[in-house]
Amino acid sequence: MKSKFSRKALREAGQGYFFMSPALLVLLLFILGPILYIVFLSFHKVQLLGTTSYDFVAFENFKRMLDDMRAQRALWNTLKYVVIVVPCQTLLALVLAATLNTGLKGQTFFRIVYFLPTLTSSAVLTLIFMWMYNKDGLINNVLDFIGLPTYNFLGDPTIALNAIMIMNIWSTAPFFMVIYLAALQDIPDSLYEAAELDGATVWQKFWKITVPNLRPVTSFVAIMGLIGTFQLFDQSYIFSAGSGGPDNSTLTVVLLIYQYAFKSLGDMGYAAALAFLLAIVILVATLLQRKFSKEESLY
Repeated sequence: MKSKFSRKALREAGQGYFFMSPALLVLLLFILGPILYIVFLSFHKVQLLGTTSYDFVAFENFKRMLDDMRAQRALWNTLKYVVIVVPCQTLLALVLAATLNTGLKGQTFFRIVYFLPTLTSSAVLTLIFMWMYNKDGLINNVLDFIGLPTYNFLGDPTIALNAIMIMNIWSTAPFFMVIYLAALQDIPDSLYEAAELDGATVWQKFWKITVPNLRPVTSFVAIMGLIGTFQLFDQSYIFSAGSGGPDNSTLTVVLLIYQYAFKSLGDMGYAAALAFLLAIVILVATLLQRKFSKEESLY
């Protein structure tokens, strides 16, 4: 009986893995495989032109980062971008969702309008903002018209990264707004009705009921924001024509990885080491965010 049960269990397990095999194959080929290959490359000096060769250099690629000023600048720019953009886009998404969930007249129209940037290609949005940020662009024309000083958004190292931040906060907040809107529908109306009977103000209901009950969603939004902002590439690439300028002010870790991997000969191993380091940073940041955030709701 035991042997029969074991054969049945093995047969069922085999059938399960058979049906799972396409997904497992995709996972192996396109996720686990590249990750392991990147780890392998990070410990080698790679020659891809001519005769392909892999020379084991141990931790030399990682030690090189300590003396690479551009890598340090890219990491600083990326961390600055993450620290500013993630809280701002999360707060803006929450405020927009709470506002559009109050029965505002024409709220369906505003929801559609706010969500439109999410449907637009990132490259297209970047080109539109570059036109607006141009010396003779829309923003400077408006500033000049009302008598305020104009700015060289694309050429001033002190504000170039800030210009990208503003664009991304505006374009990514609507996506998270929709997630918040869905979560707001799950908060029982009885909580707000009880608060009204107790004389709570709009702000008190928002701070004491809405925000605490959205903790799981806020945690999810923050994690997605962390992962996305650490991987900033396309906007920085288009803004600076791939250079990370002006004066490396828009250089990010992913853009630097691209430069070393595809624009420098013999630096594929170093680019892999940078990619591996970035993956570790994202993993640690995500784990810390989950550890220190309260994900449980109050109902």
